[in-house]
Amino acid sequence: MMKRIILCAVALVCCIIGLQAQTQIIAHRGFWKTEGSVQNSITALEKATQGKFYGSEFDVQVTLDGKLIVNHDSKFQGFVIAETPFSKLKKIRLNNGEKLPTLKKYLKEGKKQDIQLILEIKSHKDKKVEDKVASDVVKMVKKMGLENQVEYIAFSLNICEQLVKLTPESKIAYLNGDLAPAELKKKGINGIDYNQKVLFNHPEWVEEAHKLGMKVNVWTVNKVEDMQKFIDMGVDYITTDHPLEVQKLLE
Repeated sequence: MMKRIILCAVALVCCIIGLQAQTQIIAHRGFWKTEGSVQNSITALEKATQGKFYGSEFDVQVTLDGKLIVNHDSKFQGFVIAETPFSKLKKIRLNNGEKLPTLKKYLKEGKKQDIQLILEIKSHKDKKVEDKVASDVVKMVKKMGLENQVEYIAFSLNICEQLVKLTPESKIAYLNGDLAPAELKKKGINGIDYNQKVLFNHPEWVEEAHKLGMKVNVWTVNKVEDMQKFIDMGVDYITTDHPLEVQKLLE
């Protein structure tokens, strides 16, 4: 009888560990909190691959002359990206000495890496600009044969809706946090990628999304106690600046 109880206990522990292991790690702007790396750099992408994380998140902006580049802020070294031609921006280096990566360069390097590329298209005030950027990004991804490796995220509902039209088979997640999963599902958007405060306020959205067949990501989770809470909640992905901390918890 005691042997049976022990076996059941072991099976239960294994089951719990198995459920927790389902949570995957996404390095926020790549794995940049490490030597020689900076946010949204090629090095950060390579370091994320070396860390064996699920994905490396990065941000896409567009220059005045329509060049797609990888940078989080709307400004780069004092220049407003949307108002500056790429010929001027390409002369400026990142803090680790790398050139400002174009999307083409980033995807080319990403194709060599065994990692998912979590591509955020930044919002724009002009819908026409958003539509063109979404179209140009998807065309480039498809031309490079990266449909299965690239996943899309955006704060703009319009961009998400355009992505559904352009690449409905892709993973597309909405970032803004103002809509319930069911509302997004109706639009063909198959994931929520919400700030941790949103999911703390609406923990029921995790189960709702899963029942609808949607994936759940949470950002940017940097405290260990919060990481554990979201693992326990059963989110699919945790986006973090400290991916090694999440890795330790999962192990």
